[in-house]
Amino acid sequence: MGGAARLIVGRPVVYAGPRPNEALARQRYDAMFAGLGAELHYVFEPLGAAFSYASRIGDPATILVADFGGGTSDFSVVRIEAPGATRRCVPLGHAGVGIAGDRFDARIVDHLVLPLLGKGGRYRSFDKLLEIPPGYFTDFADWSKLALMRNKRTMAELETLRRAATDPDAIGRMIAIIEQELGFPLHEAVGQVKRQLSAADSAQFRFSGAGLAIEAEVSRAEFETWIAPDIRLIEDAVDRALAMANMPPEGIDRVFLTGGSSLVPRVARLFAERFGEERIATGGELTSIAHGLALIGEQPDLGAWTA
Repeated sequence: MGGAARLIVGRPVVYAGPRPNEALARQRYDAMFAGLGAELHYVFEPLGAAFSYASRIGDPATILVADFGGGTSDFSVVRIEAPGATRRCVPLGHAGVGIAGDRFDARIVDHLVLPLLGKGGRYRSFDKLLEIPPGYFTDFADWSKLALMRNKRTMAELETLRRAATDPDAIGRMIAIIEQELGFPLHEAVGQVKRQLSAADSAQFRFSGAGLAIEAEVSRAEFETWIAPDIRLIEDAVDRALAMANMPPEGIDRVFLTGGSSLVPRVARLFAERFGEERIATGGELTSIAHGLALIGEQPDLGAWTA
């Protein structure tokens, strides 16, 4: 293909974070790729997965692509025409929500780890016993914020809190984890138990360091209870994608699940319950988006795909 090289960049339907800013994200993407001298095209990631799935089928179908990443869950309704059609894939609707694997991890931290670090505890202020402010624990449960807690102001506040807490050892363990920068191994242990729960009805959570040793059995049923509020928000996003496409659930021929968190049984069960097990398609959960973006890059006209 002649002309300038093309660079196809996948992007989520919605951005996650405490203050998601789509314009700022685009500016940063543009700046990062500016020196490559290529035509830059942004494509919703579930559309990339739809293109990948279309390469595997030969019959026309209307599909719902559910892409579960680390920070976002994104959904697209796409019409796939038969091979040889002038336009093989036609996007009909999309929606997303800033909830996915990272939120599931945070639920495990919240229920297993934070009670040992002072969550739910109290501290003395003059003659009153007050609940420890929840903000410290909110940041601790988020891996992207945990490292930022290692600053003079926060550490001084935690030390003051430790001296006033009714359980100072718990706050001391929290301080030690932050000071010794154990956030990565902690969240690795969390991710491991989550993956184990995708294959078994129970798993053993183990983490040690900074004077803290946790070894606890976690059942899949417990985990599914913890993430129940997140599953409801994911289901709401699916409904928005269907509504935008003006498509009832029975109009979906196939549901293609992709992304690491699509392997979580409760996530897969959500779609089986809504659309029927026989309509669920999987495969290439960690590669389908990249594969589909490459296929989109071969299309003569990218205008219908860029976001």
